[in-house]
Amino acid sequence: MESLGGAEAGSSTRSEKEEQQQKPSYTYWVRKITEDAAPLPVPHKIDAAPPSHSQSQQPGSAWNRAGTWEEKSLNYWAIPRIKELLISVGSIPFSSGRAEVEDVTKCVGDAFMVVVRNKKRVSFTYELSLKVKGEWIIQGNKKLLGGHIDVPEISFGELDDLQMEVRLNEASDISHQDKIEICNDLKLFLQPVREKLLQFEQELKDR
Repeated sequence: MESLGGAEAGSSTRSEKEEQQQKPSYTYWVRKITEDAAPLPVPHKIDAAPPSHSQSQQPGSAWNRAGTWEEKSLNYWAIPRIKELLISVGSIPFSSGRAEVEDVTKCVGDAFMVVVRNKKRVSFTYELSLKVKGEWIIQGNKKLLGGHIDVPEISFGELDDLQMEVRLNEASDISHQDKIEICNDLKLFLQPVREKLLQFEQELKDR
């Protein structure tokens, strides 16, 4: 009887081991599912939508979308541009000599843009002084002379009425009549100076 009981116990133990071996491993099943699963989605940064065409073309600053009122100085661009244009006038020939704009020694005023109800308006007012130098044949002798052309005021839309005044440097060896003729020569700068300022006015409109 004892040997039979032992045989039955041994048989029961082997059956349990075989049953456990036939059962699928829970640990292996979890690992397999985890490896085969689709990867988690990778987060992506969502960029802000680009501004529409109407927004990008709207005048004025971004903070003033209503376009109620905004005034902006354009001196940072206007003053260097005026000087550049006037110096580029170049040399002008006269009957007895020639002269050129050497420098713009004075450019005082303001250029600005105003946005009202999403409509852009520009304007400017400046006072100018141009340094000029040239040479003239006076009584058979070449004379090197310098002076200034003063423009009391230039204003937006009023360049047709441009006025200028001429000042010669001291020259004691030149007669009063010769000085008058030289000053009249320098007044011929009026037209090319006006043309350069009209170009400046148009560039300001296009900004």
